[in-house]
Amino acid sequence: MSSLAVRKAAPAAGTTPGTAQGPPLRSRIALIPTITLLLGAVYTLLPVAWVVIASTKSGSELFSTFTFLPGTGLMGNLKDLNAYRDGVYWKWMGNSALYAGLGALLSTGVSAFSGYALATYRFKGREAIFNVLLAGVLMPPIILAIPQYLLMAKAGLTDSYLSVLLPQILSPYGVYLTRVYAAAAVPADVVEAGRMDGASEWRIFTRIAMPMMIPGMVTVFLFQFVAVWNNFLLPYIMLSDDEKFPITLGLFTLLQQGNSQPALYTLVITGAFLAVLPLVALFLVIQRFWSLDLLSGAVKS
Repeated sequence: MSSLAVRKAAPAAGTTPGTAQGPPLRSRIALIPTITLLLGAVYTLLPVAWVVIASTKSGSELFSTFTFLPGTGLMGNLKDLNAYRDGVYWKWMGNSALYAGLGALLSTGVSAFSGYALATYRFKGREAIFNVLLAGVLMPPIILAIPQYLLMAKAGLTDSYLSVLLPQILSPYGVYLTRVYAAAAVPADVVEAGRMDGASEWRIFTRIAMPMMIPGMVTVFLFQFVAVWNNFLLPYIMLSDDEKFPITLGLFTLLQQGNSQPALYTLVITGAFLAVLPLVALFLVIQRFWSLDLLSGAVKS
């Protein structure tokens, strides 16, 4: 009866026989981006967690308990916030919804139309216009605040809803983003086919190009909504009537009054917590829309 020879597995190339094999170097290097993203997430979410926890504390608990220990005063804080100046906080929230919602919607429409025109049509000065838009993307908004105020003052529109709404309609970054997206998502052959069928340019844009640009338009809407919702400097310069304040400026006035009335600090924190919720809800809704759009695109292809 012949004996069977047992063969041992040969060691991997580049390793020494008899030594323990650890994880590949490539796998360990791949962990670096993950760790970096986790640290960034912790750095970003830590202030949000503090606001959420601090909003549950009463005035006495806010400065006397551990920072990340929940309190028992959330319902009382909500009641006091609702009663402050006959519910002026909800007026500020409504103003922010108006500025951000209508402003983002109009800005998305203007950006989509402008980006599509820059991506589709060939005309003299097109690249110069696009370069000016790129310069606008790189320019900090704070530089434009004073000139915008002077223009609104000249037109007699200061301390009005339009003084905050109108400057938000034109977004250089939104035009840039839709121009890049339209160039990639709207084939030139489809546009030419629409022209050969006798469709007008407006009909081609609304019926053919716009449905193809919806994911890019949704992205512009989200960015612009968040930018307008969080905007502080422009309303601070334009408005003097606190009935027209957005939530950012309203909470700022509460915080200033808190220097002499410490009880208002809990209202500021609770108001900041409530002001975050619409942004979270909007992001979740739009994220679901992105997923559905990508899925439908995969099915069609």
